Amino acid sequence: MSFGFLGIQFGFALQNANTSRIFETLGGTEIALYWLAAPVTGLVVQPIIGYLSDRTWSPTWGRRRPFFMIGAVLASLALILMPNSSVLWMAVGMLWIMDTSINISMEPFRALVGDLLPSEQRTTGFAAQTFFIGIGAVVASMLPWMFTNWFGVDNTAPAGEIPDSVKWSFYMGAFAFFTAVLWTVIKTKEYPPHDMAAFAAEKAQTSFMHGVQETLSGIVTMPKTMRQLAVVQFFSWFALFSLWIYTTKAVTQHVYGTSDPISALYNEGADWVGVCFAVYNGVSALAALLLPLLARVTNRKITHLICLCCGGIGLISTYFISDPNLLLISMVGVGVAWSSILSMPYAILAGALPAHKMGFYMGVFNFFIVIPQIVAGSVLGFFTEKLFDGQAIYTLIVGGCAMIISGFLTLLVQDSD
Repeated sequence: MSFGFLGIQFGFALQNANTSRIFETLGGTEIALYWLAAPVTGLVVQPIIGYLSDRTWSPTWGRRRPFFMIGAVLASLALILMPNSSVLWMAVGMLWIMDTSINISMEPFRALVGDLLPSEQRTTGFAAQTFFIGIGAVVASMLPWMFTNWFGVDNTAPAGEIPDSVKWSFYMGAFAFFTAVLWTVIKTKEYPPHDMAAFAAEKAQTSFMHGVQETLSGIVTMPKTMRQLAVVQFFSWFALFSLWIYTTKAVTQHVYGTSDPISALYNEGADWVGVCFAVYNGVSALAALLLPLLARVTNRKITHLICLCCGGIGLISTYFISDPNLLLISMVGVGVAWSSILSMPYAILAGALPAHKMGFYMGVFNFFIVIPQIVAGSVLGFFTEKLFDGQAIYTLIVGGCAMIISGFLTLLVQDSD
């Protein structure tokens, strides 16, 4: 049931590691502002998909799997088109389409684990998702570097053009996204609602306005645990967004000493960022195997605290590094945090949700992922250009501090089924 996340993460990893590079190559300067496309689409799409998937049932396709396939088809097409953008506005538009499509596939995967696993298996279930996310992201993040160093594909191009190594990476990502999700659709069995009469009555109420009313009421009446986790999520995802937006700029400036996107040195640094992202995702895959053990020895809250502090220290440590190879050590801490962010909040949340609204509340929970990203996209550009004089390395330090704060706020969360 979790294997499809391997493909989904191909899309996310390629997006996270290469979108800023594509924007800069096409002449973009307001990078954080362009990135707002991603969280805004998640804010709108995920609650809608959660609401609809809760009210969907087909004897052939099940409840969540129709949305897996729709998202996979659209995302694969967007991955093919994104690196062929010829102007900046096209690249920004493709980011909107790509992120919308990825969200259509991703949200029901979270609900599927909550649907099919009992409470005592959910930590392991979400950790399994994290494992496949890590594996997919390792390969996807390294694809431009692999195409350049293993197959001799050019990683530079004339001004205003995307390098071939990036294009072929996105084509490979489209294939992996579609086939991995297709595997989950074919191999996973879903079970019908326990009370078909009650389900049919609820389904009969399905409409756009009813969905809006449900979303608004769901925000007001969300479980206490969900409200507490919202604050934790704000600071951790604020930190992640600073990582995704500004690592390329920070590394090329601070470590490689260049800001010229058409120079060979810049593209070498941008490729190395992909390797760094591959390392943190690889660490997250391995850490996912250990998180259930650590949670049993301590608890889920302490586990999350430890992991987020590791991530915060990893981000802050980038300031003290001048050797690109040493950045991989910083990424180990980030990977430990990423592993926990993808599993522990969901394992804690699933036990606090009513079973018949699992998809809906998982979608609403996405608000607390995308709102901090919108805030980050709105303010980090000002911080970087005005307060930090364009030095993005200081933005990563801000992200590291936010991640440590998030860890300690986890101690205030009520974790009970």
